[in-house]
Amino acid sequence: MKPAASHTSSFVPHKLFTAIALAAAALLGSAAHAMDARYQDKDGDLVADAPTDSKEWVDPSTLVFAYTPVEDPAVYAKVWDGFIQHMSKVTGKKVQFFPVQSNAAQLEAMRAGRLHVAGFNTGSNPLAVNCAGFVPFTMMVSKDDKFGYEMEIITHPGSGIEKVEDIRGKRMAFTSETSNSGYKAPSALLRDQFKMEADKDYTPMFSGKHDNSILGVANKDYPAAAVANSVKQRMEARGTVKPEQFNIIYKSQTFPTTGYGYAHNLKPELAEKVKEAFFTFEWEGSDLAKEFNTAQPPQEKFMPITYKEYWQVVRDIDRAMGVAYTCK
Repeated sequence: MKPAASHTSSFVPHKLFTAIALAAAALLGSAAHAMDARYQDKDGDLVADAPTDSKEWVDPSTLVFAYTPVEDPAVYAKVWDGFIQHMSKVTGKKVQFFPVQSNAAQLEAMRAGRLHVAGFNTGSNPLAVNCAGFVPFTMMVSKDDKFGYEMEIITHPGSGIEKVEDIRGKRMAFTSETSNSGYKAPSALLRDQFKMEADKDYTPMFSGKHDNSILGVANKDYPAAAVANSVKQRMEARGTVKPEQFNIIYKSQTFPTTGYGYAHNLKPELAEKVKEAFFTFEWEGSDLAKEFNTAQPPQEKFMPITYKEYWQVVRDIDRAMGVAYTCK
């Protein structure tokens, strides 16, 4: 496989993640989750069932929607405005955009019942499913159903880092511990393939969000960082950063992108209306299209998905990393 851009100084194949998946499956079997006791999964689809008692259903006058906090929330309030108006028409509810500042805040909001519809990032999806009763049912894909992003380890020209092994003895920026591409996948890579342990062989730093890590490398505040390349591509398309500010020294296999869904205890009829809103949204000419069509592959519609199938690789990485979906 060849690098995706001319600014890549070296490229490492992603065989590691296949090895991680096989090892995790061998060691831990097929059980991929540890759902909080407040939820039930009688049908075995790995997501929380809707309550059987209608008294436990939630039918709010205002639906609260939050997009994963990967970049400046103010940017995405405008990007999602047209979609929110569409959801309001379809559901007959007022819909409010909730500009969350962190993955932890987003998870806690749904667990506490303050968040009804959301897009959780790849790494947070398992925690949201098991600890917050999140039911993902769709993600953005291209018109021909292609999807996903890759984890990249990036540096800046002149950093002295030409290959992954050169990170040894230096600082390495991650986003947050719940992030797949911003922490879990690269940590597994550095540990298992390159025999580098955090705080021993390199100094980990946490920026909080992908855009912070990307800007940190672009401004030479961080010598290296692990990021989702979809975020970097959108920032480049907006002119926030330039491709020539980066060297890509590692690119992973493709991971599922942000999963969108609803709280498990939404009134079933309302949950179906939420689904309808996603699948009937007109992308052409929308702010969502303007923002997300710049990804590779372009994100041009919402496609139905299941957590059980599409998040298998993420759960495998979590197993290998010893991640527990512990609800706090």
